[in-house]
Amino acid sequence: MNSGRVSARSPISRAADGAVDSAQILNVLPVPVLTIGPGNVIVDANVSAEDFFEQSLAMLRRLRLSDLLSFGSPVLGMIDDVRERGSSVSGYRVAVGRPRPGGDCIADVFAAPLRDDAENVVLMLQERTIAEKMDRQLTTRGAARSVTALGSMLAHEIKNPLSGIRGAAQLLEQSANDDDRLLTQLICDEADRIVKLVERMEFFGDERPVEREAVNIHGVLDHVKRLAQSGFARHIRLEEIYDPSLPPVLGNRDQLIQVFLNLVKNAAEAIGQDAMDGQITLATAFRPGMRMQVPGSRAKVSLPLEFRVTDNGPGVPSDILPDLFDPFVTTKAQGSGLGLALVAKVIGDHGGVVECESGAHRTTFRVLMPMFTARDGRGAGT
Repeated sequence: MNSGRVSARSPISRAADGAVDSAQILNVLPVPVLTIGPGNVIVDANVSAEDFFEQSLAMLRRLRLSDLLSFGSPVLGMIDDVRERGSSVSGYRVAVGRPRPGGDCIADVFAAPLRDDAENVVLMLQERTIAEKMDRQLTTRGAARSVTALGSMLAHEIKNPLSGIRGAAQLLEQSANDDDRLLTQLICDEADRIVKLVERMEFFGDERPVEREAVNIHGVLDHVKRLAQSGFARHIRLEEIYDPSLPPVLGNRDQLIQVFLNLVKNAAEAIGQDAMDGQITLATAFRPGMRMQVPGSRAKVSLPLEFRVTDNGPGVPSDILPDLFDPFVTTKAQGSGLGLALVAKVIGDHGGVVECESGAHRTTFRVLMPMFTARDGRGAGT
């Protein structure tokens, strides 16, 4: 690799003989590529690697690969395998841990010796999250549509009979003895519980357009934080990592409060009441490169606003992680499995994406949403 850094936006130049500078080719690649020398020092890196590790090339060259990855990262083992075997090694869905907060990601990793020199290794990382965001977007919207039909049907077919059952139990209670009165009260309590469940599902059948405006997401998160600390998360430390220059989100404030209240409550319940070191991190960031295809349209929507809710609980079991946003999927003994389905529907109605990444003692719910744009095409504040 040539040590000169070229901007990814600069055009590819050609020499007099028509040859293209190899450094320029590497720098226009959208995937991180690094050259790892003896002792795992960073010899060279392309522009995407600088963005990925949030370090300049000059700074990267002062570091070893182990400085960029969390302790015990499988990527380090792959580099060792290349040197031992003298041939390339590939890994799929490898957990790439970076020490900075929110740095974990899943990637396909390719490592190979540089021109039969096993001491110098070329490392390429291909994040899996972008393609999987699109798959999950279609999955969660499909789940929301199925719950919509189910919620509408249950609201009509169940609430009316339950009202009659509850009324009959109240009449029996007037002439019942103490033992039987316990049973009639049980009938009333269970009828009320089912009505509440159906009413939550009835929300999914609401197809009216959502009224949206410019919303300061930090105001939403601060409100959610106050609610959490005064109730279900009073025993948990809440940390904030906010981008103060973040533009407004195009959304419905009340619905966004409900979304993040659900996510924070989900995190608090995962940590548990007895945890001594429970922590939930609320983070915001601007990711200008994220664009997604809108289902049923050729249009692509920009989703530059990223909001994260991270907890240090035990994590989500890997067998239910792919279906986590489907209705009635839950790890809680008393859970209804509708909270995250509701989150998926609301975020989908807002034109956004929600996903979950989970490992041991770290679970992150990531929400990507469009920013507010004025009718004249300008962003807020421009």
